[in-house]
Amino acid sequence: MIKMARKLNIPAGLAIVFLMALALLAQETGPREISLSLDEAIYRALKHNLNLVAEVYTTEKASGSIAVAKEIFLPSLEMSYGSNRTVQPSTWWIQGSGTYITSSQNYETRLSQRLPIGGTFSVAMSNYSTNTNQLFQLFNPYYNTQLRFDFTQPLLKNFGPRVAKREIIVARQNYAISEAQLKNQVMETIYQVEEAYWNLVLARENLKVKQQSLQLARDQLAKTRKEIEVGQQASIEILNVQAAVSQREAEIVQAEASVRTAEDRLKVILNLASGTDLATVHLIPSEKPEFKPVKIDLKEALQTALFKRPDLQIDNLTIESKRYDYDLARNQLLPQLDLNISYWSPGISGDRLLYRDDNPWTGEVVGKIPGSLWDSFRDASRFLYNNWSVNFTLTIPLADFISRSKLALAQTELAEAQAKQKAREQQAMLEVSEAVNNIETLAKSVEAYRVAREYAEKLLEAETKKLAVGLTTNFFVLDAQEKLAAARSAELKALIDYNLAQARLEKVIGTILENRKVSLGQVGQK
Repeated sequence: MIKMARKLNIPAGLAIVFLMALALLAQETGPREISLSLDEAIYRALKHNLNLVAEVYTTEKASGSIAVAKEIFLPSLEMSYGSNRTVQPSTWWIQGSGTYITSSQNYETRLSQRLPIGGTFSVAMSNYSTNTNQLFQLFNPYYNTQLRFDFTQPLLKNFGPRVAKREIIVARQNYAISEAQLKNQVMETIYQVEEAYWNLVLARENLKVKQQSLQLARDQLAKTRKEIEVGQQASIEILNVQAAVSQREAEIVQAEASVRTAEDRLKVILNLASGTDLATVHLIPSEKPEFKPVKIDLKEALQTALFKRPDLQIDNLTIESKRYDYDLARNQLLPQLDLNISYWSPGISGDRLLYRDDNPWTGEVVGKIPGSLWDSFRDASRFLYNNWSVNFTLTIPLADFISRSKLALAQTELAEAQAKQKAREQQAMLEVSEAVNNIETLAKSVEAYRVAREYAEKLLEAETKKLAVGLTTNFFVLDAQEKLAAARSAELKALIDYNLAQARLEKVIGTILENRKVSLGQVGQK
């Protein structure tokens, strides 16, 4: 490379830097090993698992829906403007002869507020102004301003905070359900991580057992060959050993495949690599399974599950939501009785025309008293003229059967949700009971398999000694080796199953987050 750089007139220093970059790139793209504890695996899954990330977005959307729903109680501001001009010939004598022209403008600004009890309140300031050439006018131009307050309140149908806040209540219920679903997904993911992690440990340890068994067979093959050479054994004795070696080599291939499969499953859960990248990363579990006896009170476990399982919480929230829908449907059966209260203050101004002898019928204007738009606004705001109205409006729909159908549907959905809750509670109780019994059974299995493994070790030791003094054959030694390998694998699997059973118990009673000291705020946070 240096010689090529010299031929191309590239500085030697630059060539060395290029070589170092290539070396670093090759190191980065090559296989790399990651030592991983169970807690580290869980932590990474909480940050990067795609199912959890998607569930976090769903929860955030539900939270945003609450803010959107609350906007219905924000005040609204409306402003309008209109202008009109009319030109037409006179149609009767009081308008005067010829053509009369009238121009008008109107303004309105209204501030409305929806109230938590179901009503609405509004304040409006409006103005109507005209200018005309018609005769016998008192004000020209003429300004009419009005300050108005309106209050509308349903008294039967749509009355009360629970109806008025329906969008907010529904949004909050959906958010609570979404949060419980996120909790359920986090618990499921943690259990999936533990399951995949311990299965990878099992696969790797089982591979080690197979490798030890293969090494024993190879050692036995080498020993047998020497003994055949010196005439201590017949040539046919080597066939059993060679068959055992070949068989165990095949088992090694299967065990290695199991390691790769278990490793890939854990990578996918952790979102560590995908596609061709799966082969470039190797996970090395740093923890070994331990046997920690636990005492579990079944009654206490059942009570804990009823209180903490998120799927049961979802059922409770769903029932609450359906009960609210039922109450709302009952409210919609009531007649519509609305109370309408209005209060308004007018203000009138403009140029007041003065007629000769104070007689407008003369049609002769001798002067005017100036007035302005702002004068009308001022008079309206002073409440010089008080006007009010109170009205009740009763509306009885003739199609009540439609609303009753909605009520029947809401009642059916509520009953359905309650039935599902009972069924899920029964399933939860069954799962807790099975998990508790499984732990007790596996605890006994771990002890039994430990004893079996110890006896298998003693058997192999005895057969090996007997072979050394010619009291047995390779067949029995190889058989003892197989039994020892099977006993070690069985003990290891029982130990892994025991640890997974404890994790499953934590999952089915809903305490896996507490025991792992995990909060929902950690999910998806970088």
